[in-house]
Amino acid sequence: MTAGVDEPDRRGRTGLHLTGLGLDRNPDVVVKDVELLASDWYVVRATTLDIRGSDGTWRTERRETYDRGNGATILLHDVERRTVLLTRQFRYPVYVNGHPDGMLLETPAGLLDEDDPETAIRREAAEETGVRVGEVEHVFDVYMSPGSVTEKIHFYAAPYRRDDLDGTHHGVEDEGEDIELVEIGVDEAVAGIGSAITDAKTIMLLQWAVLDGPFSR
Repeated sequence: MTAGVDEPDRRGRTGLHLTGLGLDRNPDVVVKDVELLASDWYVVRATTLDIRGSDGTWRTERRETYDRGNGATILLHDVERRTVLLTRQFRYPVYVNGHPDGMLLETPAGLLDEDDPETAIRREAAEETGVRVGEVEHVFDVYMSPGSVTEKIHFYAAPYRRDDLDGTHHGVEDEGEDIELVEIGVDEAVAGIGSAITDAKTIMLLQWAVLDGPFSR
């Protein structure tokens, strides 16, 4: 018995070795075999597939994918005061890869779990910032690291008001979250891209906001 294959893993899942088998949307790609390498909380697979090149010849490749599910993120903005609402929390993966202290400044975000994207981002905004957003604007959907990570992130934006703010720290205690709320001027935030702000989804939403979004109008 293997967890995630014929025995439930930590999240109660089985059949994780079947993902990708039978895909037929691209006639130049044939999935031959899927091996489950790890299934603790997220899933790592090694997939063997045949790919037909532009010259018509077939080659066999083995690709590893990391599946953590899809996610959503949101830029909370106050156009009148020209501010945005970000979060700061410790992120071990960036800390171990050169970030000075691992305390990453970013837009609120989280996994969809079993929710649709809009429901999920409303939940995450409330958990991470305390703001219960009203109408949200869908911006775009993006694959963030397509070479190895399956995750697609749904991007949103919504207004907030100073009166919506309650406290400076938020997060779900049972999940070990300790999230600092950071209100910052949009011009300062954009100027900090690449230095103070190095999170990809946050950079994308800030650039959208000043080029085509609420701060461009």
